[in-house]
Amino acid sequence: MPHIRVGIIGVSGYTGLELVKLLINHPVFELSYVANTQGEGELQDIHKMLASLCFSHLQIQKANPKTALESCELLFLALPHKSAMEMTQEIFALNPQAKVIDLSADYRLNAANYEKYYCPHTDKENLAHAIYGLPEYNRQYIQSAKLIANPGCYPTATLLALLPFSAYINPACGVFVDAKSGVSGAGKSLSENTHFSHINENLFSYSPLMHRHQIEISQKCHDITGNSLDIAFVPHLTPITRGMLVSIFATLHSPLSPQQAYEILHNAYKDEPFVRIRTNPVSIAHVVGSHFCDIFVTTSGKNLYINSSIDNLLRGASSQALVNANLICGLEEQLGVPQIPYGIF
Repeated sequence: MPHIRVGIIGVSGYTGLELVKLLINHPVFELSYVANTQGEGELQDIHKMLASLCFSHLQIQKANPKTALESCELLFLALPHKSAMEMTQEIFALNPQAKVIDLSADYRLNAANYEKYYCPHTDKENLAHAIYGLPEYNRQYIQSAKLIANPGCYPTATLLALLPFSAYINPACGVFVDAKSGVSGAGKSLSENTHFSHINENLFSYSPLMHRHQIEISQKCHDITGNSLDIAFVPHLTPITRGMLVSIFATLHSPLSPQQAYEILHNAYKDEPFVRIRTNPVSIAHVVGSHFCDIFVTTSGKNLYINSSIDNLLRGASSQALVNANLICGLEEQLGVPQIPYGIF
């Protein structure tokens, strides 16, 4: 099979590094272009772990849409919000047939929600055609898309757990989401909360009931299922490097037994290779290093508890982007996707 040349714009961050590691071993994609806003040095200069590897001398270029399109057939954008939409707009102006996987928030929400929680949206034309890249629910649309809005990590873990039960939940009672992420979810830039002395042996919530991913969860639940749920979302930063654990609490319209709830979950994902239904509460160690999302559910009368775990840098970002790239390029969905977790438990 001929190689497909791909590039990463925004290679310097954690998700950029994970994309490099996935693409280098991909049987079809050929990493031909890496760029950031500065464009200085070689790949090994930014990511020291890559030193002396065969591809480590790949030159990091200053991001330029024209050069990128000359080198690649598909581009991954691992840029901050606003910067991503500016780059996307330039890319499609130069080549309307380009293929872009955007890992930022710029194309995940409708314009009204985006502008309420982020900033003015300057690319509403492409926003109208963007497809939300959650393959279990949008696979057929992803396959024919040109622009994929890669979901956020918290929304991925939450939506995969919540969506099968959206029609069973009493919307008058609301849904509470308690989510915990490894510190890599805060990104590579240092902040007060991510100093070792602050995060080590510590656990704390941040942006409770106001986090931007709350609206992504709410909007996509309605977009995908037609059901509107009042989501109360509280994220926590934990003293681990990577991984994400989500606990969802909700009230059902009418009682379900634990077995009935399990069957609902099983039937929703029985044909999905990267969603594993567990019979006990899930563990971060069982998914870190892989593309799996593990989900557990139980009930007590009308009380519903759903528990999910993912690797925030992979299923919550880079490996999900790779699956989306496989799909829009007409490749086997599982090509190059990491399937063996790092954990020893």
